[in-house]
Amino acid sequence: MRGNGHVDGDAMIEAAVGQSGQPDRASRIARSVRRLLAAAGYSTIEEMRLPDGRRVDVIALSSDGSIHVVEIKSSLADFRADRKWRHYLDYCDRLFFALDPDMPAHVIPDDVGLIVADEYGAQLIRSGVERRLSAMRRKALTLKFAKAAADRLHRLHDPMWRGEQG
Repeated sequence: MRGNGHVDGDAMIEAAVGQSGQPDRASRIARSVRRLLAAAGYSTIEEMRLPDGRRVDVIALSSDGSIHVVEIKSSLADFRADRKWRHYLDYCDRLFFALDPDMPAHVIPDDVGLIVADEYGAQLIRSGVERRLSAMRRKALTLKFAKAAADRLHRLHDPMWRGEQG
């Protein structure tokens, strides 16, 4: 974390890699979820901060402007400890949980989407309820998404650059 409260790209990589030098379970799930969403035509970003300051695990943008948020839960304890996920409903058209195959799916509320994922792939189990964003909020989130993606691409090509991070 840098002094301005933004997550540094290197810090994100360090946080995703465990002692073994391999990505942790949540990172492997995120990779498979992003592959599933990309195959369905979505562009994705991991670890994007929302306007309210909360950070989503994966946010996806479709060519028609739909915005989906995916909250990754790698264990039952992780799900039970999470009290912030309902706030994400205000920032997406659909909310999904992505679970490790060993996690019991019955604990996930029926009104949200469900994806089961491991390090090899992901499968959409249900789509959940669609809650359409207002035009104003959609525009703000789409611009935030575009800026975060462009800034991350810039940092890839210029690691010394320290512009805003999303």
